[in-house]
Amino acid sequence: MLPFRYELWIGLRYTRAKKRTGGRNPFISFISLISMLGIALGVAALIVVLSVMNGFQKELRTRILGVASHVQITGADGELADWSHVAQGAARHPRVQALAPYVQAQGMLSYDQQVRGTVVRGIYPEAEDKVADFARHMKGGSLELLQPGEFGIVLGIELARALRVYVGDKVTLIAPQGLVTPAAVLPRLKQFKVVGVFEVGMFEYDSGLALIHVADAQKLYRMDDRVSGVRLKIDDLFGAPQVSRELLRFLDADVFITDWTKSHANFFRAVQIEKNMMFLILLLIVAVAAFNIVSTLVMAVTDKQADIAILRTLGASPRSILLVFIVQGAMIGVVGLIAGVVGGVALALNIDVVVPAIERALNVQFLAKDVYYITDLPSDLQWPDVGVIAGVSFVLTLLATLYPSWRAARTNPAEALRYE
Repeated sequence: MLPFRYELWIGLRYTRAKKRTGGRNPFISFISLISMLGIALGVAALIVVLSVMNGFQKELRTRILGVASHVQITGADGELADWSHVAQGAARHPRVQALAPYVQAQGMLSYDQQVRGTVVRGIYPEAEDKVADFARHMKGGSLELLQPGEFGIVLGIELARALRVYVGDKVTLIAPQGLVTPAAVLPRLKQFKVVGVFEVGMFEYDSGLALIHVADAQKLYRMDDRVSGVRLKIDDLFGAPQVSRELLRFLDADVFITDWTKSHANFFRAVQIEKNMMFLILLLIVAVAAFNIVSTLVMAVTDKQADIAILRTLGASPRSILLVFIVQGAMIGVVGLIAGVVGGVALALNIDVVVPAIERALNVQFLAKDVYYITDLPSDLQWPDVGVIAGVSFVLTLLATLYPSWRAARTNPAEALRYE
């Protein structure tokens, strides 16, 4: 025998209730169908929206780490005098895969009456390519053209557009450190040749970052052999906070260590908060569908008063009656839940096909290229999210069955059969 014996079969029979003379079952069945569809739509919407939010988070992380580093070591006063010693110590950590020294300072670029402030980063092109993805985002030229003594410069695409320069043009870089002369303090400036343009899709970097060779940066900013810090790449970007703490054991210098989760915490905190709020808001759709289950079962209990009374007179216990209607409500929830999970997963995995098809059909573009850097809806389906959505939705449907089932279990057989 099955664990629920006859309770399971009666509950399943009530779920697919058929019309009887004078009965109201067709309407109850219609409400049951609406409840199933509500749960299915709510679950599918939750899966798709969270997948898109995960996709945006992944895309944002990829674009930031295309320019930033996993872990960054800087001097306590903003400079590292013996950076090679620091680099050797950091390289002893088993999870560090690559490192690159850098010089970072403020500057001002000028070209044909156009002036823009920028962050100047001095790099070793061959080392920088191992800790960042600039090479993959180059729109013109290359990092390899940054050679010591040749004073080449690579600009972000928005910065290049603002200055109206192209590869091959020469711009003037003005450093804030001035030259003291008897007449006045003159700014230090140097002409650089634009040898490349990059676009990472983050306005902060595309409009405010310029790359030059470390040797040229050291000359311009009078840093001798010093650098601003060392950038590290580790085996797992999510292990950056742990690695940054562990690195203290490998370094005996007075340094400051930070990782990408701290330097860009606001971006990811905002996305995570938005993701959590969307989960709670869309969960209300499932909650509304669960309330529909309550109304469905309340009407079913009223409609089945005579059946309940007959079962009680035949020896069914209140617990058995309780289980009958819990099974009925749970089946409504499970069917809707399965349909929602299947539909949501299918849509999340094919959103790159579905959304363009909708755009073509309606002749609209949801993410315009002239406004957004991300023109396609990214999707990153994570099965733990699917599990949480399915679990929470199932619990809500079970909770919705408790009151109507309890009410059915308290039915008095004599009262129910009085007018039959």
